Amino acid sequence: LQASRDDCPQTNIYLSRSELPRNTTMKFQCTTLFWLLLNATASSFATPSNYQSKSVTTSTSTVSLPFVFRGGSNSGSQLSAAVESPSQSMVSTENLDLLSERGRAAVQSLIDSDVDSSQSHVYGDWPEAGTQDEDKKRLAEQLADLDASYPGGLSTYLSKARTLLKESADGMNPFEEYEAIVPEGESLSFDGEGTMSFSEAEQLGIEAMPGAVFVLVAGGLGERLGYSGIKLSLETNLCTNKCYLEVYVKYIQAMQYLARQKTGRDDIRLPLVIMTSGDTDPLTRQLLKDNNNFGMDDDMVSIVMQDKVAALKDGAAGLALKDGDRWNVQTKPHGHGDVHHLLYREGLVDKWEKEGRSHVVFLQDTNALVINSVVPTLGVSKAKGFHMNSICIPRLAGEAAGAIARLEHKTDPSKSLVINVEYNQLDPLLRSQGDCTGDVADETGYSPFPGNANNIIIEMGAYAKTLRGEDQGVVLEFVNPKYKDETRTDFKKPTRLECMMQDIPKLFQKEMKDTANIGFTTFDRWFTFSPAKNALDAGVEAADKGNIAPGTMSSAESDKYIQNQRKLKFAGVDLDVTEPEDLVKVAGIPVTAGPRIILAPAFGITQEEIVDKVKENNKISKSSSLVLDGHHLTIKNLDLDGALVIRAGNDSHVTVDGLTVKNKGWELVENDPSEEYEETVAIRGYTMAKPEAQEYIINEPGNFVIGADGELKKVD
Repeated sequence: LQASRDDCPQTNIYLSRSELPRNTTMKFQCTTLFWLLLNATASSFATPSNYQSKSVTTSTSTVSLPFVFRGGSNSGSQLSAAVESPSQSMVSTENLDLLSERGRAAVQSLIDSDVDSSQSHVYGDWPEAGTQDEDKKRLAEQLADLDASYPGGLSTYLSKARTLLKESADGMNPFEEYEAIVPEGESLSFDGEGTMSFSEAEQLGIEAMPGAVFVLVAGGLGERLGYSGIKLSLETNLCTNKCYLEVYVKYIQAMQYLARQKTGRDDIRLPLVIMTSGDTDPLTRQLLKDNNNFGMDDDMVSIVMQDKVAALKDGAAGLALKDGDRWNVQTKPHGHGDVHHLLYREGLVDKWEKEGRSHVVFLQDTNALVINSVVPTLGVSKAKGFHMNSICIPRLAGEAAGAIARLEHKTDPSKSLVINVEYNQLDPLLRSQGDCTGDVADETGYSPFPGNANNIIIEMGAYAKTLRGEDQGVVLEFVNPKYKDETRTDFKKPTRLECMMQDIPKLFQKEMKDTANIGFTTFDRWFTFSPAKNALDAGVEAADKGNIAPGTMSSAESDKYIQNQRKLKFAGVDLDVTEPEDLVKVAGIPVTAGPRIILAPAFGITQEEIVDKVKENNKISKSSSLVLDGHHLTIKNLDLDGALVIRAGNDSHVTVDGLTVKNKGWELVENDPSEEYEETVAIRGYTMAKPEAQEYIINEPGNFVIGADGELKKVD
């Protein structure tokens, strides 16, 4: 029976008989014409002994309609039409009545949107009411949560998933209509030459500091590092034992302090938003509580928590249920791209715009070096008028790291955009254009496409306009299923839709068209990039293959010392800067032999500050360890061979002049393989022995001098 949706308005019809057991009715769409045909032909059906199915073809799909007859003549057969909800045809009224209003609505929505029965394993075959009722409620509530947490609901999520999974199975090339070229950007060097003066960029960045807000993406645990806690709680180094979160907070406070000093405005306050997940949220809040926000005002710290999304079991986007629990949908992280929608949803962007904020700085959780590049990148953004500016590093050709590229559309310039392109997509794209050589190095020895460090700065006006668009900050998603076989239908393990923070240029393009100005700023690796992301064993394996950047906690700590060596060297200090060939293996990881230097944010977040605070003739031996912390701390004529710590409060003005320090100092001690260690120690493979150090802690307001005799003296 054919019923065209163009003939007349459609009506949802459910064929049933009062004697039928529940779940034997089927929904189909028909027209008034179909009703006439139904009445005319109902008495002509032959009477089967029990049950048979007929197919009715509509304009949208073919469905089986069960007709049931209980013996007797044809004239005794009665076929009635009963209007029910689709969920009642799949889940009994008694079971639906068990559920809360939101749970019932979620189940009904799932059934209504299930056009191909790919979700029937979720709502089908429920036992009758009175059996596993609490489990049914649990599943319904979870479906309601998944529906409420995703913009457009669970049906929108599954619809997107079906489209993306089909494209994946078909092997669709997302860049088929594009060519990649190097975008506009700047290259800065702290101690070398760049396309723009570092000091010029820094000065412009200082001017932009009062309008900055910070967003820290911290949704992951440290499991990949061999650590069960949150990564923000990991110690960045063993000289000060400061964790990542404290380092970031102290940097923001130092920027706030400097902005106040430069402008004379005491009302400047820089806020921090932390994006957590269900895994990290309670531990992050506890870390802040235990440490009094590390000195940050309560109203300047906000937390937004991202939700997980449903896992998918096959190419039809069927929801994946947990093994051994059919009443629980597996969930997975959606990705750090959630941060944009969360900031919009919580009203933070509107609030910031009303406050006159100018830029949003997005940081990742375990790359302590990135704070070095924030001020100069702000300066480049201001100079170039960038709406979005990606912090980048030189990238080796073929390196397994994303690259920033301008994708020029071959036929429609309005679709061109500057965006991150993953390494496994970049090489095939470059091989399909120009000289077809692929991802190769230029005369510098690096790829001309800068490596994406996944830290970005976005101009507030453009950001607010983009988030208010129809997508509300939901960046374009992708799927990355691992298929069981060449049929590309079933997965080795459940997948999900994912999104990345750095993919927001797709929304800029949509909302701002060709007015979107997106670029990059490249820095030396030593200055801005050394993430901790790999376990010690994986790092040792990489190091054995010649990798001097294995991405472990120990290599990240070592790189922190090395970047401070370079800063003090630039300021005129006599010390040895560790080069790649100077690294020594400790617990199997190449690290610096020293000196180990920590310059706290309060000592200086700009090149200008460090040069101004380090004067005359200073000398530091290779075996030394040095910690400097204080806004008003000046170092002159220091001769250090050992360990020295100087911390000065905000109102303490301290000058070190002519001090000589010689002591046993600090050293790294490898873990004993026969011993058990706490996770924080085991992930490094070593501890730091601190037999002797000279230490000055000054919190009293006033002016102080530490002279050649080593005595701290207050002066008028």
